[in-house]
Amino acid sequence: MDGVVPFDLSVPIEVFGRARLADGGPAYEVRVCGPSPEVDAGPFGLRVPHGLDELARADTVVVPGVADIAAPVRPAVLDALRVAPGRLVSVCVGAFTLAAAGLLDGRRATTHWAAAAELARRYPEVTVDPGVLYVDDGDVLTSAGAAAGLDLCLHLVRRDHGAAVARGTARLSVAPLERAGGQAQFVAHEPPPPEGSSLEPLLTWLAENLHRPLTLADIAARASMSDRSLSRHFRRQTGTTPLRWVNRHRIRKAQQLLEETDQPVERVGELVGFDSPTSFRERFREVVGVSPQTYRRSFRP
Repeated sequence: MDGVVPFDLSVPIEVFGRARLADGGPAYEVRVCGPSPEVDAGPFGLRVPHGLDELARADTVVVPGVADIAAPVRPAVLDALRVAPGRLVSVCVGAFTLAAAGLLDGRRATTHWAAAAELARRYPEVTVDPGVLYVDDGDVLTSAGAAAGLDLCLHLVRRDHGAAVARGTARLSVAPLERAGGQAQFVAHEPPPPEGSSLEPLLTWLAENLHRPLTLADIAARASMSDRSLSRHFRRQTGTTPLRWVNRHRIRKAQQLLEETDQPVERVGELVGFDSPTSFRERFREVVGVSPQTYRRSFRP
């Protein structure tokens, strides 16, 4: 589509195009399709050789992201995706296109961490997991941002043709077949609450008081709401629950301390509000995908 992210488009072309079976033959036939023969890809233009009718014959349809997730998707694209018989795959913010077609409703999905909250807000029927590199939900698969599309494509090669073919494809792509952890370890910071939103003062207060013990009742009292009303407003505006928001931001603050200070891991957990080193390590691994020690070794300057 117009505005396609060139990296998102090129990754599946390269991975599936390089995959070779044991006899040396190609594992896939790759075709680039679009609603029009000319596509604006930002810095350059693309000539697209196939139309949307190819989707009806495809075993797998890969939807790359577009630069502007607020841009409306052509109805013809949505219609073609809805009736495509093959499995559906999105790379990065391509998940917004699948969600716009209603194809992620009731499913777990992911996208680039910077857009995950917006995907959850815009499409509340989708369970958005912002911490993983990809989600395999059977016939619908979604990847996180940028290079995570490579992880998902290699996963598909392994699912289709086995580990040996996938390892060979990974070597040709000069990429690991599996990476430790998820995209959560690459999150630099959480985006600030939008100015003027009804929860902005509460979110600011929470961010300044992460070190304190915080219960749902405490947060609801601060907001002058009932627990139920708070949870409803919170999910609508942030895509998650109050306590999950708090814990995720505690982990983000811990990541910053692990990168920028020499504080022992146990002390870092205390500073961000965890009552025991064990609970801190468990929650850190749950959110980031690796241990605090591993994260510090990887991201300490």
